[in-house]
Amino acid sequence: MSNHSANPQPDAHRSPGPRPRGQAAKEPLWRQVVGGALRGERQAQGRTLKEVSEAARISMPYLSEIERGRKEASSEVLAAAAGALGLSLADLLALTQRDLVPADRRTRPEASAAPVAPVQVASVTRLPGRPQAGSGPARAQVRLAA
Repeated sequence: MSNHSANPQPDAHRSPGPRPRGQAAKEPLWRQVVGGALRGERQAQGRTLKEVSEAARISMPYLSEIERGRKEASSEVLAAAAGALGLSLADLLALTQRDLVPADRRTRPEASAAPVAPVQVASVTRLPGRPQAGSGPARAQVRLAA
């Protein structure tokens, strides 16, 4: 006999519905934001998880867990993963900016207690080109639009 209907715990994956007016949005978890940025950049480069994990010297299953936001990676691991993609940690942080700053603070900085000027990443350019697996990090240039 199944007892699923008697479970008082709400489904963790279900949306709680609209927030009451004035209630702050829940902040995203760093591991989810940075993992999504790593995965997005890897896919934008057309590289496989295997290629990047080998270049970063990180196991493929662990890199996959990081990309899915399930593992909290150390700064050394993040630097290795970013470097394998031709990015610095600063570049990676710039790629995460949109998800880290709530939409209401991006459009109306005066609405927050500590106003933050909106910053948008205009472009990330890898110099001189896409790094090959195992060749080490390439240089990258990030341009921010004010």
